[in-house]
Amino acid sequence: ALWPAAAVEVYTSKEVDAVNGTNLRLKCTFSSSSPISQNLSVTWNFQPEDQSSHEPVFYYLKEPYKLSVGRFKERVTWDGNIERYDASIVIWNLQPTDNGTFTCQVKNPPDVTGIVGEVRLRVVEKVRFSEIHFLAVAIGSACVLMIVVVTVVMICQHRRKKAQEKRIEATDSEL
Repeated sequence: ALWPAAAVEVYTSKEVDAVNGTNLRLKCTFSSSSPISQNLSVTWNFQPEDQSSHEPVFYYLKEPYKLSVGRFKERVTWDGNIERYDASIVIWNLQPTDNGTFTCQVKNPPDVTGIVGEVRLRVVEKVRFSEIHFLAVAIGSACVLMIVVVTVVMICQHRRKKAQEKRIEATDSEL
């Protein structure tokens, strides 16, 4: 007989862009064929773009453990909820040196194998002026359009009311 393979499935975004100096929630959710175990663990690692060795980012086992050394020391906080199958973290004060691939691995004994979630982070210096300009023009145009539509509707309602009042006056004067 064949037994179903026990495995944890981990889900992350493939790529994320963020602005230098901002904070970012790296979302990681998972599913498991077993109920959540007391020994469930979450391991976040980082591999820089230069493909040097993996660096630890965060670890969870019954409770969150912060790093005491490394580039992410005091810059990462737990934002997950194991009961909701969420193993997300927040990285504070993003820097260009944070460009690279983050991995989220969940082990839920007896489910200890499965695909590791990978998300590629690209930290950009700032939003280009053309993007800000385009956004401002789009929002401004939408606001102007809404004002024009509301004004036209109000004018039409006012004219209908005036026409109705004239009809009532004409009917009253005929009587």
